[in-house]
Amino acid sequence: MARAGLRVRLLAGTVLVAAGAVAATAWLAVQGTTGSIAEQQDAMERVSVQAYTTLVDYAATHADWHAVQPTLTQLSVYTGTRVVLTPVGGASVSSSPGPAGPGATAPPLQIDPLAVDNSVAGTRFPDGIAPAVVGPFQLTTQEHADLEARVETDVKCLQDHRIAATIAEVRSGRPYLRLTQPDEPSSPCAKVLGAAGWPVGYQDTTRVTPTPTEQAALDRITHAMKTCLPSATDPTVVLDARGEVRPAAGLQDPQLGKCLVDARRQVLRPYVAPIAYLQVTTDESDRRAGIGLSSDGLLRIAGVTAIVLVLTVGVAMLLANRVIRPVRALTAATRRMRAGDGSARARVRARWEIAELAGAFNEMAEHAARTEEQRRDLISDVSHELRTPLGTIRGWLVATQDGVAELDDELVSSLLQETSVLQHLVDDLRDLALADAGMLRLDRVEVNATDLLRHVAAAHGDRVDTDVPDDLLVEADPVRLHQIVGNLLGNAVRHTPPDGRIRLHGHRDGPDVLITVTDTGTGIAPEDLPHVFDRFWRADKSRTRRTGGSGLGLAIVRKLAEAQDGAVTVTSALGEGSTFTLRMPAPADR
Repeated sequence: MARAGLRVRLLAGTVLVAAGAVAATAWLAVQGTTGSIAEQQDAMERVSVQAYTTLVDYAATHADWHAVQPTLTQLSVYTGTRVVLTPVGGASVSSSPGPAGPGATAPPLQIDPLAVDNSVAGTRFPDGIAPAVVGPFQLTTQEHADLEARVETDVKCLQDHRIAATIAEVRSGRPYLRLTQPDEPSSPCAKVLGAAGWPVGYQDTTRVTPTPTEQAALDRITHAMKTCLPSATDPTVVLDARGEVRPAAGLQDPQLGKCLVDARRQVLRPYVAPIAYLQVTTDESDRRAGIGLSSDGLLRIAGVTAIVLVLTVGVAMLLANRVIRPVRALTAATRRMRAGDGSARARVRARWEIAELAGAFNEMAEHAARTEEQRRDLISDVSHELRTPLGTIRGWLVATQDGVAELDDELVSSLLQETSVLQHLVDDLRDLALADAGMLRLDRVEVNATDLLRHVAAAHGDRVDTDVPDDLLVEADPVRLHQIVGNLLGNAVRHTPPDGRIRLHGHRDGPDVLITVTDTGTGIAPEDLPHVFDRFWRADKSRTRRTGGSGLGLAIVRKLAEAQDGAVTVTSALGEGSTFTLRMPAPADR
């Protein structure tokens, strides 16, 4: 019955799929190509606008087109078109090699960041100059630092007197003071701001004192304006805090504004790419529309459909018999496992997907057997760990009840210590269980590991030497990172003699942060290194929980590190000490 049922399902399913695929392909071919032409024009316009704005931004920040090829390639891949850029007087640069094939071509667009076409870019730049063009106004690092320190001082003064203020920055790198509420001239900060050059009583600062870099650029613009303006007109230009260049005499004269735009273009021209023309082309196949099926086409589709159906039936009959045998083997092995036979395995000779299924079943059976063995070992280990503190607590309580011992402060303190041992063990087991189940709650943020590492080291006394650079940033849960480093240092302290030393070191290593804990303790034998991070494992089997820990600390370290995309490794030599290395991801560069 099972053989017939599987065969029927294979036949029915493959026939339906083949017939449906052929019919759907024909229908989609007609409907898809018919509708494509209606979208072609809108798509071409969107692609042209996107390519235009991208290349305008490129030209605004580059002095030539030498490195534009990757940008063109990305545009071509993203839009599915061929993008060609032709600088004036230069050779064309294409997004793909070879001549352009027939297809829809958008009208050429002029790329000039100093004369942006607002109707194409969808922007509103009154003077047509893209804001991304910085040119000679780009501040040096020292100038930026000096201005930033100055603005921060003024912001602090305002905030100290409960006047809302923030720091903004223009594209040239100039920071400026933004007042979100007007400052009264009589306020305590008015004198300070006035002396520093900030206008008082306005929401944003206006004219500012330019840096040497900015003054040199302003002088060049002023000089360029002299050739355009009458001799009686003052050509001097100034800079406001938002990086905009304005005539010192104001913009009442239209001729003055026009001369300013021309002068800016003259000064900025060497810092932008030369004027070029953009052309976007699509493939001819995307332009076909309204395709129908003739009588001959219908006959050809019918013949192909019949051939596909015959082949499908034959293949389905062949596959049905070959699939049933391994499926039966899997079914028998499953029933044996359900009956309690942990050694049940599926033995099949097939070399296709059914073999992968059998292999997956056998791996599942092996995993189940290992899991059962680990469960038994865990129960045994936990029972052993709980027996000693529970036995101690029960013994003293019985002795107190029988009058043999007195429940004094010393005994209460001892019993509390035993309960702390139990609580610590239970907490360790809970952390491991949550990590195994993938339910460990983590709050990963950008952490200053420098302060954290120094704090943990201080908690372990003066035996720990720290070597950590300032501002060592790591992406991690601060509580869990504290727990990881604390466990590693605690382990090092337990295995290092009183006259030994422990070194905590941290540094950046590419995209990661490395934190190492090195001790001069007893070391670990080579044959024991693979088991260091196993649960309830101790290098010295004679050590008790009081002297050797619970055997869970390093296991927790590994689980917590892996849960935060990190890793922990160990190197050691007997009699020389051990080095535990924690690798954690650093924050992404901004």
